[in-house]
Amino acid sequence: MDFNLSKEQLLIQKMARDFAEKYIEPVAEQIDRENQIPQAILEGLAELDLFGIPFPEEYGGAGGGYDGYVLAMEQIARVSGGIALTISAHSLGLSAISVFGTEEQKQKYLVPGCKGEHIASFAFTEPATGSDPKQITTTAVKDGDYYIINGTKRFISNANWPGAIILFARDSESGQPSGFIVDKSCPGCSLSEPWDKIGMHGGMLLDVYLKDVKVPAVNILSGPGMGYPILQLGISFGKVGVSSVALGGMLAAYEEGLKYAREKTHRDKPIAKFQAIQLKIADMAIKYEAARWLAYRLGCLANNVKDPRQFAKEAALTKTFVCEAATEVTRLAMDIHGSYGLMNDYKIARLYKDTIIGPQIEGVADMQKMIIAGVTLADE
Repeated sequence: MDFNLSKEQLLIQKMARDFAEKYIEPVAEQIDRENQIPQAILEGLAELDLFGIPFPEEYGGAGGGYDGYVLAMEQIARVSGGIALTISAHSLGLSAISVFGTEEQKQKYLVPGCKGEHIASFAFTEPATGSDPKQITTTAVKDGDYYIINGTKRFISNANWPGAIILFARDSESGQPSGFIVDKSCPGCSLSEPWDKIGMHGGMLLDVYLKDVKVPAVNILSGPGMGYPILQLGISFGKVGVSSVALGGMLAAYEEGLKYAREKTHRDKPIAKFQAIQLKIADMAIKYEAARWLAYRLGCLANNVKDPRQFAKEAALTKTFVCEAATEVTRLAMDIHGSYGLMNDYKIARLYKDTIIGPQIEGVADMQKMIIAGVTLADE
């Protein structure tokens, strides 16, 4: 068991950190204010293969594995949660194509996605579904060599960017949820205005409206009625990204708390000299280290998934712990800042609004705990 990062892993980590600090950091506040990622940033991410880190080189990816993906995402999220969330949702969509797609589907959709020419989406959630696939109301009716899709998808990341959307609908053949690859610019597909969410700005959430959208039958993933296995495994891969985003936000909050404790003085002494502040710093260090190794481990597990059920458990376990730890560390950093932490002039205010999103996305904490308990009890 070796806890040292390899030369390749260190290079990926350094590359992502250097890019984030040199190009993203100067515009991070602008992204937060305007809820827009500059085109130059997207082009830079694509040039460094950051849109395709975990995917094979033969499909335009970087071949860095999910272990490299976690390391890169942590560094990007440390500077901008919104950009990291955009990549996370994109990678979730691509993971479904990578695992379940045909060779033709991979060439057509995975390759431009890995190159950053397209940005993918993953559309399961509906206004009334919550986390239950049985409540999907979007329909896909077979019509010759096509499916006609109607319905509404809610809170869809990256819907504003050109590319593929992995969309789940109840197909007329099986009566079960199926996964479809849909071009976001196709006739009958329209978008809402972006939701005004509390944080992670730059990573937009929109509703997607589907009115008689005509999708070729060859765009179905893994056949009719296979939506649930795609959802289960795809969302597990998605939790690798969400955990990495939370980890990066936690690292940023930890660093901001340390910086403020060293610089802020009281009675001519840095407040870091006071025991109450030192206890908070120790708590932050403990939570970050525990979360870091869980997230890194999940990245390694994602490289070789042998049992999707066990992987779903590990992903749920990691996502729950890391996202909850991130909110706790950010709150501790806020406490160190005192009333200054409430001011938008201080970075910790943005970090707090970003990190509290983690426990609510890709499955709320209670649902993750049900997955963990369900798999654990079934194995006894």
